[in-house]
Amino acid sequence: MARRNDHTREELISMTLEQVKKFLSEHPHHELSLRKVAAMIGYVPSTLVNVFGNYNLLLLHAVAQTMDELFAEAEKQLQQSESTTDALRKLAYCYLNFAVDNPYRWQLIFQHTMNGEELPEWQNERINNMINMLESLIRQLIPDQSETAVMEASRVLWAGVHGITLLTVDDKLFTATPVDGKALIDNLLDTYLKNWQV
Repeated sequence: MARRNDHTREELISMTLEQVKKFLSEHPHHELSLRKVAAMIGYVPSTLVNVFGNYNLLLLHAVAQTMDELFAEAEKQLQQSESTTDALRKLAYCYLNFAVDNPYRWQLIFQHTMNGEELPEWQNERINNMINMLESLIRQLIPDQSETAVMEASRVLWAGVHGITLLTVDDKLFTATPVDGKALIDNLLDTYLKNWQV
């Protein structure tokens, strides 16, 4: 068993999150525990509590890492887009593709709860960055609309894309013939965008 001073705090955080990421590449988070994570890196659970505060915050750091990766991929997609409409579509595809490629990590983002604790500011910032990315695109598409309308439109579109993504990842679309999640996203966006162009 490694001793606390074998690694710096930063090294322990990095090692821990790497192991959690590796675990979540094949297993859902509810099969994980503080004891398992500690064993993976060769430390006792109390060391991880000293570093992260508690198991809940350890998982929140894993969520933050996942969101950082999703945000970086989304930014890359937006830079490659040819128009605002194309950017919106690429953002939605990016969300779906990331979830399909990383189902257990993506699920943890939405299944993790703070159990009554306040959400740390560093996580609020990540959430706001993702929301602002979407709202900025919608603001460009409907510049004459109020901020309330932009906010509502962003939530409707995100809820629709999220629902399609969730049902795709969980394989719960319940169709006799296979349905492509991207085709459903296209249907949603085309219908919504057509409504804006009236």
